Amino acid sequence: MELSPKDKTAILNRLKRASGQLRGVTRMIDEDEDCAAIVTQLAACTRALDKAGFAIMSSGMQSCLAGDRPEEERKESLRQLEKLFLALA
Repeated sequence: MELSPKDKTAILNRLKRASGQLRGVTRMIDEDEDCAAIVTQLAACTRALDKAGFAIMSSGMQSCLAGDRPEEERKESLRQLEKLFLALA
């Protein structure tokens, strides 16, 4: 699957944000910070990863549907995307 430059930039930014949040969670645990604050940051990291995954799926679905490929090949791509989508759910 090929991502558009705009989508790729947005997805990479989300993943970098999630990476920073995860480093923050690790630091918070090392420093014995409040459990509620740790869980709040971990939840934010999870949401950022979910959004990146859904953005990748959306881009994949668009390229799959817009492709100039045989019908059976498009159907197989859609089946694979459906499995990936369910893995994120």
